[in-house]
Parts: sequence; C-alpha cells; structure tokens
Amino acid sequence: MGKFINPFTDYGFKKIFGQEVSKELLIEFLNDLLEGERVITDLTFLNNEQLPIYPGERIAIYDIFCTTDTGEKIIVEMQNRSQVYFKERALYYLSHAIVRQGVKGESWKFDIKAVYGVFFINFLLDENHKLRTDVILTDRETGKLFSDKLRQIFIALPLFNKTETECETDFERWIFVLNNMETLNCMPFKAQKAVFEKLEEIVDVHSLSEEDRVRYENSVNAYRDYLATIDYAAKKGSEEGFEEGFEKGIEKGFEKGIEKGIEKGIEKGIEKGIEKGIEKGIEKGRREEKFETARNLKSLGMTSEQIMQVTGLSLTEIESL
Repeated sequence: MGKFINPFTDYGFKKIFGQEVSKELLIEFLNDLLEGERVITDLTFLNNEQLPIYPGERIAIYDIFCTTDTGEKIIVEMQNRSQVYFKERALYYLSHAIVRQGVKGESWKFDIKAVYGVFFINFLLDENHKLRTDVILTDRETGKLFSDKLRQIFIALPLFNKTETECETDFERWIFVLNNMETLNCMPFKAQKAVFEKLEEIVDVHSLSEEDRVRYENSVNAYRDYLATIDYAAKKGSEEGFEEGFEKGIEKGFEKGIEKGIEKGIEKGIEKGIEKGIEKGIEKGRREEKFETARNLKSLGMTSEQIMQVTGLSLTEIESL
C-alpha cells in the first residue's frame, strides 16, 4: 500500500473532496476549475441521495452534492466504469438538482440557481479525445450563451500525460496529483499552492484511524477486484474475438472457395461451350457443303451411287434432294 490514499477508490475520493474537514480542498479545486468565471468562498454539503419525486421513480445518488455560498448546486462524481448511457445519466442527475428547486405556490417564478456537474471519468467519453469537455447551453447558430443554469464538465483522466515539471496551471497540478497520488512518496507543488500541504495531511495513509484504515483497505480491494474483472473481461473478449474471427475466416474462406469455384466453372463452361459451338458450326458447314456438291452432281446427270462415292452422303439423303 502506498504512502497516500488512492483517489480512485470510493473512500479515497470522498476523503479528499467529500467531508467538512477537507471542504477547503474542494473549494480550491472548483475555483481552479472555474478560474476566470467565478469565485466560490464557501459551500455546504447536502444529502447526496435525492428522494424520488413520485413512487417508483429511480433514486439519483451522487458521490458529492453541495451548494455554494451563492446558491448554485454542484455535483461532483468520480466514475471508474465506462457506461453506455453515462452522458444521459449525468444529465439526469443535473435535471434532478434543477427540479428540486421548485417551490409550490404562485409566488415562485422559476428563479432557479445554476447547477454544475463535475465528472472525473477514468475512461474515454465516446470518440471525444479531450482531457476536459465543457458542455453549456448555447444558440446553435451564433454560439452565444443561451442560459447559464446548466453546466457539465467531464475530465477524462487517462488523457492527462504531463509530467510534474510540465504542469503549468493549478488545474493541471490537481489532475497530476490525482492521477499519481498512490505512487507518490511526497506531495508535489506545495511551494506553488498551500492547499497541497493540507492535501498531504488528509491523504496520508498513516494518519488514518484504525476504523478508517479498514474502510480504506476494503475500498481498495473493491477497486482492485473491479480492475481484475475488467482485465478478465477484456482478455476473455479478446480470446472469444480471436476464436470467432478464426471461425469466421474459415467460413468466409469456404464461401469464397465455393464462389470462386462457381465462377471458374461458369468461365470454363462458357469457354467449352464456345469451343463446342465452333466445332458444331464447322461440322454443320461441311455437311451443307456436301449437300450443295450433291445437288450440283445430280444436275449434271450423275447417278446416286456415284454421288455417294464423291460426297459420302447416304442414298436416302441424296434421293431427298
């Protein structure tokens, strides 16, 4: 086990960003993420399980759900597993946070606060090969902001490949630390940003209580089991893909062989047919020539027996002329 906790585990991620004692870390991270746009001075953690609007509705559960000092709702999630409808699920979560702001009565005029979704993803989002993807509501034609009430930020961690010395912004420093935390021996960037000193204290495995250490180890084991399952599925899929490909190859080769054989047969048949036709035509031409000779000899007064000898035709054929 490394010196610092693994942020990709459920326990590790919430230890860093999801508790009162580490609230300062989340505020600093969000401000670095939204640099130049706004400044968060405080936030409050909310219950991350939202009760359904009506019976039977799916419950939405977030990793971290908080509200800023000015009322904006922020959902922060770490997602290790690729999902078919992950983008839709993220939108569903944000929609819940918007709908929950509704107040009964005529006095409420849809004065909703902005909802932000920050999604750390440990996989690639479809064909999008960007480290950071910002989704906002804009006019399609002009690109002008239509509404600032909904914002999604996806951070594809596998696409970050900068070294410690190559990190230029605080946002990049955060991503470097999260990506490499479990293998670090000491926390970098403390000289550039004081918050990394605080981070070092919180994520030090040796500072965990006995109870928290057990929780963390269970979380690490669950994460490793997940990785092992993914590796097995990938390996199995590769093997099955090879077998299927091999079978398909044989099947395709067989089909191709039959197709080629038929093609060759037709070609040969046409060739043979032409050859036979020519032979037949020559033979027919020779026969017609014999009949023509027989007619000429007959007109000259030669007997049928004499014509038979010259042309080789039968008596019946000669007498029918």
